[in-house]
Amino acid sequence: MKPDTRKKIQTRTRRIAGQVGGIQRMIEEDRYCVDILNQISAVRSALDALGVELLQSHLETCVIGHGSGSEHKMAKPMRPAQLQDELRTALSRFLR
Repeated sequence: MKPDTRKKIQTRTRRIAGQVGGIQRMIEEDRYCVDILNQISAVRSALDALGVELLQSHLETCVIGHGSGSEHKMAKPMRPAQLQDELRTALSRFLR
């Protein structure tokens, strides 16, 4: 993962953690259910954006960059068919 991408993802992750903490506080404070549901919706959107960012990074570094020396240090050596299977699995899990 590129350093700038890592920094963006870390920032998003901290923001999401703060939002989830906010939901917990709202529940503890017995806030109005619709307000809590709105916050849950915001967290879902933020998680989707985080997932898209990670998928894009994966495509750039591990799929397209596979074998070029620019792939992620943890990327396993794979044949093209294996890369397609891994990507299919990752997408199907993300899109559930």
